[in-house]
Amino acid sequence: MRNELDNKFLLQVFDKIRQFGEKKDDRYLLNGITAFTDMDGYTLYVEDPKVKLQYGFHNQYHYDYESKDDVESFEKKLKQIDKEY
Repeated sequence: MRNELDNKFLLQVFDKIRQFGEKKDDRYLLNGITAFTDMDGYTLYVEDPKVKLQYGFHNQYHYDYESKDDVESFEKKLKQIDKEY
């Protein structure tokens, strides 16, 4: 996994999920990826069933996952969303 998260890429994919995804309550779902924010909108959450990514103020982020393969699969899904939409 790379050391730095591409902030522009993540924000772009998050926006595409919100634009083209199915809205359920306060969450958006597109191609197996869920995206939502906290109440104040300062923290973004992007996740699938195996990986959770929290992205917040001052470009701080945290991944929660069990295996590197899960993260690689997650990132492929994000790249696919970016490419398709």
